[in-house]
Amino acid sequence: MSDRLKVTIGDQVFAARLERALAPRTCAVFEAMLPHQDQLIQARWSGAACWSPMGERDLGLGPENTLHEPAPGQVLLYPGGISEVEILVPYGVTRFACVDGPLAGNHVLTIEGDLARLAEVGCQVMWGGAKTIRFERAPD
Repeated sequence: MSDRLKVTIGDQVFAARLERALAPRTCAVFEAMLPHQDQLIQARWSGAACWSPMGERDLGLGPENTLHEPAPGQVLLYPGGISEVEILVPYGVTRFACVDGPLAGNHVLTIEGDLARLAEVGCQVMWGGAKTIRFERAPD
């Protein structure tokens, strides 16, 4: 199975790869959700990042390949616990957190390519409001 994904934020399309070797359980859960579409909003506590809240649910996951300070494009799936389940999309300096303090999320995929364009999209979300985000398998 391919590790390639297509991530669409608003009208911008990005190539991404699953971090299957580093987070096989998290990737399996994430893949089972594909295609996944939701709203992406500016993170409140984490810095230059957007997030997609997914509410209280049990993904059956614990920590795997966790990051607290992800680099731009290192997408995290937080499986819940201290805060609700969420997807975090960093576009600049990020320290993943919630109102109760620091968090560490599972690094499930990495957006590749034009990270300056990802930063522009992040700023559009911050100043202009929510955008739709869609994760799907990349065409062969």
